[in-house]
Amino acid sequence: MFKEVYLGIGSNLGDRFRNLNRAERTITSLIGPVIKASGIYETTSWGFESSSNFLNKVINIETELLPEGLLEKILFIESAMGRVREGKGYTSRIIDIDILFFGNQIINTEFLTIPHPLIAERKFVLVPLCSIAPDFVHPVTGKSIRELLEICTDSGLVIPYNG
Repeated sequence: MFKEVYLGIGSNLGDRFRNLNRAERTITSLIGPVIKASGIYETTSWGFESSSNFLNKVINIETELLPEGLLEKILFIESAMGRVREGKGYTSRIIDIDILFFGNQIINTEFLTIPHPLIAERKFVLVPLCSIAPDFVHPVTGKSIRELLEICTDSGLVIPYNG
């Protein structure tokens, strides 16, 4: 049975545009087809200081994987692309892939929290997500993505990327 999943993809190291495209292609081949994709947005870092801006986008995919299997594939893709996880906290990264929503499921385990717990606080997620799924209702808050964006207090830069 296919599940509809929303993933956030970001990069602020190396060829950011190429990194996003490579991640999306790999997701398609290892996880499932892309149904919808937002445009790419240039954004300031969130939660840490960085001299280089991120490129971010959100994709909507279909997958037969279970949530834990999806996380395993995402971690594999990030590692294969050169992402190194060092301790806690936010840092610059070649690629970051976050599971935003897995259908309407709510999952809280030691290794996985879905929906992503910080969606409502991150304009760099809400803006691209709203462009492809404005009426999707967050299963925890009960608010649509459009409503979450309207009340988001994040003041970070989020502008369309034109290459």
